[in-house]
Amino acid sequence: MKTIFVILDGAAGSDKEIDGQSCYEVAKTPNLDFFVKNGKAGIVYTVGRNVAPESDVAVFALLGYDPYRHFCGRGPLEAYGAGVELGKDFVAFRTNFATVYGTSIADRRVGRKITTKEAKALEREINRKVNLPCKFIYRSTIGHRGILVLYGKFKPDISNVDPAYEMLGKFGVAKDKGKMNVQQAKALKRGSERTAEIVNCFVSQSMSILSKSKVNKARKGSGLLPANVILPRDAGSSLPKLEQKKKWAAVVAMPLEIGIAKLAGMDILKFKYPENKSSNVYKFLYLGLNKTIRYSLKYMKKYWNRYDNFYIHLKECDIPGHDGLVREKIRMIELIDRKFFGSLKKFKGYKLIVTSDHATPCNRKSHSDDPVPLLYYDGTDKPDHIVKFSERSCRKGSLGVMEGKEVLKLLNI
Repeated sequence: MKTIFVILDGAAGSDKEIDGQSCYEVAKTPNLDFFVKNGKAGIVYTVGRNVAPESDVAVFALLGYDPYRHFCGRGPLEAYGAGVELGKDFVAFRTNFATVYGTSIADRRVGRKITTKEAKALEREINRKVNLPCKFIYRSTIGHRGILVLYGKFKPDISNVDPAYEMLGKFGVAKDKGKMNVQQAKALKRGSERTAEIVNCFVSQSMSILSKSKVNKARKGSGLLPANVILPRDAGSSLPKLEQKKKWAAVVAMPLEIGIAKLAGMDILKFKYPENKSSNVYKFLYLGLNKTIRYSLKYMKKYWNRYDNFYIHLKECDIPGHDGLVREKIRMIELIDRKFFGSLKKFKGYKLIVTSDHATPCNRKSHSDDPVPLLYYDGTDKPDHIVKFSERSCRKGSLGVMEGKEVLKLLNI
């Protein structure tokens, strides 16, 4: 029997999102409800109780790897997924283009309104003009996201410049939001002082360069926020060796999930994610979501006999949670239910697992430590008869409370 493992990134929330209910509870999801009614349900703490995880460590755990043992930092995973050459000696960071006035951050994502063309122009300017005492590469990836790699013998144990996440060992966790300022990177362990010094130098130089960029002058002239700072976070200086997953294929769009799936030994079923050509970010997100759904279904049909297991990651429903847009989050959940899970009902002979990597409640506008709902369906097992796929309903299921690293054990593979 085939396996389809679906992660709905950030789709989970809390009962504080809308009138005492979560977006899952309000959304009309007849197809997800069919699967949970005819399957089994539970809830998952993907990384652990009282941890508001980033996607990186949560996906690691959901794929069956112990994050406290195997995790290497988000930076190397995103760099690897984006195809950046790392080599033997490096330290890599995830970055955001952001808007800053003085040291006060006005928007960590430039209002999400940065086109691919603008991001690539700024990338070229940074790589050409920043002068560091080591070889480096800066790469913009999707939207406001990017990667910074410093080459040489560096220790990765430094604090984040991005104030939204703090380091908990090797992985970042979401912080409660307040007034946010650009942070100075600091060594967390002896030997990392040089890493922190060079990162601070990069941030300072990039701020000066970006403030004078023609791209940002044009943005301000159009009433858009300037992309005038780069915020590095989640350093790492190695890639883990993971137990390989045989006969697995992944349909994933973001560099992070591509990197993790590749390290796990999965074949990546590639497609070109749309470029953002306007400041209408939700138009871009719906294009990306629809294309990911379309290729997920297409590739599963095409390669059904080649692979035993398919990993599908739908990123876009996380975004309205961060933006606090309840109606957009509900709309995306309903679209996924209709177009993806509605089509999935026509497939035969498979096991299905659906969950989220973390909760992103709209009222919080960031990741939370709330558990996420889980459903397991194989069409044969005795069902729980849970009538709604939601955080509250799934608590009543027979699967109980699980840890992320235990979820794939449901498949007995």
